[in-house]
Amino acid sequence: MNFKPHGKHLIAGEWIAGAATFRSEPANGDAHEFAVGTPELVDAACKAAEAAFETYGWASREDRAKFLHTIADEIEARGDQITEIGTSETGLPAARLQGERGRTTGQLRLFAEHILKGDYLDRRHDEALPDRQPLPRPELFMMQRPFGPVAVFGASNFPLAFSTAGGDTAAALAAGCPVVVKGHSAHPGTGEIVAEAIHAAIKSCNIHPGVFSLIQGGNRAVGQALVQHENITAVGFTGSLAGGRALFDLCAARPTPIPFYGELGSVNPMFLLPKAVAARGSDIAKGWAGSLTMGAGQFCTNPGIAVVIAGSEADAFASAAKEALATVDKQTMLTDGIAEAYRKGVKRVAASTGVAELIGTSCETRHAAPYLFETTGEAWLANEELAEEVFGPLGIIVRVKGEAQMRDIARALQGQLTCTLHLDDGDADVARGLLPILERKAGRLLANGFPTGVEVSDTMVHGGPYPASTNFGATSVGTLAIRRFLRPVCYQNIPHNVLPEDLR
Repeated sequence: MNFKPHGKHLIAGEWIAGAATFRSEPANGDAHEFAVGTPELVDAACKAAEAAFETYGWASREDRAKFLHTIADEIEARGDQITEIGTSETGLPAARLQGERGRTTGQLRLFAEHILKGDYLDRRHDEALPDRQPLPRPELFMMQRPFGPVAVFGASNFPLAFSTAGGDTAAALAAGCPVVVKGHSAHPGTGEIVAEAIHAAIKSCNIHPGVFSLIQGGNRAVGQALVQHENITAVGFTGSLAGGRALFDLCAARPTPIPFYGELGSVNPMFLLPKAVAARGSDIAKGWAGSLTMGAGQFCTNPGIAVVIAGSEADAFASAAKEALATVDKQTMLTDGIAEAYRKGVKRVAASTGVAELIGTSCETRHAAPYLFETTGEAWLANEELAEEVFGPLGIIVRVKGEAQMRDIARALQGQLTCTLHLDDGDADVARGLLPILERKAGRLLANGFPTGVEVSDTMVHGGPYPASTNFGATSVGTLAIRRFLRPVCYQNIPHNVLPEDLR
């Protein structure tokens, strides 16, 4: 590898080394030393972010849009370096890293154009009514305003789109909030290069350097100190249920609680309706196998459950899924820890009562093979663990007795990021019975598709009821994500020449 990381933190415009270091664990290539984060560095970064907010929070939308575009330009200028170290650290193929880089820069540019339009501000005005009886009405303006400094946790499975300059960072910066990122130790070199791109954009746009800091991982105390720092006003997180819940509880236990926007994953069930299975069950099975194993199944939208009515069509569907998965080679997982968790998840499902293994091979080291299991509706409803996410290419076919039990499965679901209906014209009545149930369970409902692959757009919702996310009224993907870091402020009888520029 030509690029060699320097391994430092970026704190308010300065690259800072640490007394202690941790060693990266790349999927291939050389390991490198990176400075370990500390609570003292967190304190310095958060105080700098608070100082930056005094100017950045009131910067014009044009200046913030230019900043976002410049970050995208600087990331693209480092594209080859990012791909080189990203593939080494994660084991993801170059094409995946290149596509994810495009998504990262694309959402930065989308957010820039979105804030220029101004609609997200939700500006409102009530004219003064001085002669109204029995009481006059004052002049009132309302507008969405930024919170303040935001903490962002890099995600393991998306080294670009959900990490250093990913969706949470882009949304917070678009809203007018400085950002302190805790980098993920699975891809510290990738995070360092992206931080260099943001640093270059800060200097180019002449923005307060405290608007962005990167503190590398290697120490759990860093995350705890970050969410508990008095200057942090909100947190964006993508990761495990256990880790996210622990941070969520810390945010709630603060003297001044703050919102925690945690995206924690789900099993993303698919409901295969009778006419669709009879007409094209084999094609659905092949598509499912491709979605299930994409990226070694390391997507929070991985469709891990397929619910189908028992019978000959279900037999054919299971046979086709088994045949398609049998051709999938082992894939490199993102970290040794993720691979170990996948193996534990496989063992847990395999040991469950009423579960039969259809396909599976041994998994060792950092490589994962697909597993396919099947069970009955009764067994699935009796065992809540079967509804828990296994992060990797594992699928479970749930054979139900009929439409009524399919609805029982839907009612028993925990919160999900997505739910999918596979249906044909003759399935409309069944679908109408399921849709009101599934709408309460997920943030995104699909028909005749697969949830892997999340469009970054104005209409996208990537979130859902707990445990899919900790705030079902928000999304971490799409332009609506900006609203997470804004709050409504009312201005009563404020002179027009004193009002924020966007209200004049």
